[in-house]
Amino acid sequence: MIKIHMEDAHTILHETLALQFLQHLQDTPPKNQRILEEQKNAFAKKHGITTLKNRDLIVVAQKYDIQLSDTLAKLIQKRSVRTISGVSPIGILTKPFDCPGKCIYCPTEDRMPKSYMSNQPAAARAKRNHFDPFLQVKNRIISLEESGHPVSKLEVIVMGGTWSFLPTNYQQWYIKKVFDAANSFDVLENGEGETNETTIDTTGIYEEMQEPITCLEEVFAAQNNNETASHRVIGLTLETRPDWITEKELVKMRNYGCTRIEIGVQTLDDEVQKLTQRGHNRAHVIRAMKLMKDYGFKVCFHLMPGLPGSTPEKDITWIKEVFEDSNFRPDFIKIYPCVVLETAELKKWWEEGKYVPYDDATLIKLLVQLQTVVPEYCRIMRLMRDIPVQNILGGAKFSNLRQILHSQPEKLKEIVGVDFFETHDLGNTPVVFKDIRSREIGFSDVYGKIFTPMLTRRDYDASDGREVFLSFESEDKKHLFALLRLRKPSCATGKKYFINALENAALIREVHSYGTEISVGDESDGKTGQHKGLGKKLIFEAERIAFEEWNMQKVAIIAGVGTREYYKKWGYEEIDGYMVKHQ
Repeated sequence: MIKIHMEDAHTILHETLALQFLQHLQDTPPKNQRILEEQKNAFAKKHGITTLKNRDLIVVAQKYDIQLSDTLAKLIQKRSVRTISGVSPIGILTKPFDCPGKCIYCPTEDRMPKSYMSNQPAAARAKRNHFDPFLQVKNRIISLEESGHPVSKLEVIVMGGTWSFLPTNYQQWYIKKVFDAANSFDVLENGEGETNETTIDTTGIYEEMQEPITCLEEVFAAQNNNETASHRVIGLTLETRPDWITEKELVKMRNYGCTRIEIGVQTLDDEVQKLTQRGHNRAHVIRAMKLMKDYGFKVCFHLMPGLPGSTPEKDITWIKEVFEDSNFRPDFIKIYPCVVLETAELKKWWEEGKYVPYDDATLIKLLVQLQTVVPEYCRIMRLMRDIPVQNILGGAKFSNLRQILHSQPEKLKEIVGVDFFETHDLGNTPVVFKDIRSREIGFSDVYGKIFTPMLTRRDYDASDGREVFLSFESEDKKHLFALLRLRKPSCATGKKYFINALENAALIREVHSYGTEISVGDESDGKTGQHKGLGKKLIFEAERIAFEEWNMQKVAIIAGVGTREYYKKWGYEEIDGYMVKHQ
């Protein structure tokens, strides 16, 4: 006789009921989230169970290979916005190290990486996983899959302070483990290896880890395996400071598979930088920008309005300069308004009345003006840092600023006042901004309608080079489907690089199709910007410009490891970590 434990029987019953309810939804799909919740509650009451969670339905659908309708899949998918830009972002942290910076506004919580707090979402996940990169990546993939997201294209963002300051051996071990985690699913599916524990409970105590020596060849081997894996790392972001950028450092980053660099610019006002003990100035930023772009990297600026010594007028002036001065012009920006935190030196200044942070109205007025100066080629990735409200002693505490700015006009009017609201014509909602995120088709309220994408070209100077921003957009330019960044380097011919592949080459720094993520190998759903051939068309146009207009000898793409197979289809070969095609 087979004995079934009570817990097992309960699990079987729960799964059976979830399957029964899911089949009911397939036959009579709810029109919206409210109706779905009503149906779940009614089903639970009828069967005397607790209300089924969306994750229960997703897990059952995956286990029994049930193909959900687009409408139902979107309704039960948790936080669909996570993959709405076409990739699965996975934020992970390095373990605590000393930091070369002495910034007075930076929190310094014990046993946490500099500038991070243990109750921030990504930091809390990292701590639960003992800061182990393998576990952080693997568990995040599992979590996203169980929430109904396709997790074929991973964009890994490594946080935790100044990456360039970390020991080289730790860097190599860390990156290898990132790729090992992505590759581990294929190993398990092939019946090899053992399943790792989903989490490690450290009970809030950090213990020093001793990482084994890892050579660069091991990193390359893990990357090679990832080229054809089911979970591919198509983008890798590293954070550092402008004053730590050198050609040798960029070569190291490229060896790791890095495609985007985020640098803590904070402000372009050197007097403010000196007052806040940041440790670098605008000259460092200018030099770093030129190097990073000439090596093909995408660049994100971290900007911090409201610092001691600044004013709203000064802030908007230097923020405009970020885009008006060709020495800067980043591809992405994150806005981290200065706030007072418990473990930061700035707290003492605040308590003594030497520093007054911006209130809600002042900050939102500034952000409204800021967004109007951000051009079409830049993406605003964040308007506020994800600091829990309870951590903020002084300063703005809104966590939904983008929502207020774009879709809550009455709330916006209440905060900024009638005069400012009317002067800046904020009554037309949603407020129209030009940056990439504001125009991505996945975020549009007309998502799913049919458009004829129009090829659009924007040229601009940047860091002594020439940039071409190619895109497919709707005719009115309000909806963005795909983009490509092409660069003619500052020394287009004759420059001696640390990397031979880049000599006499035009650089493709990014190719991205927008819309909800579609897994590698799957066909387009006919509604999104992915897998419709737009990326291929952009690449061919970039090649035409490079070869015919600029007379360059080759095109080099700073491709993520997981995208190499894609570029091979169009005649590119991997050289020095770049995908290269000769004329």
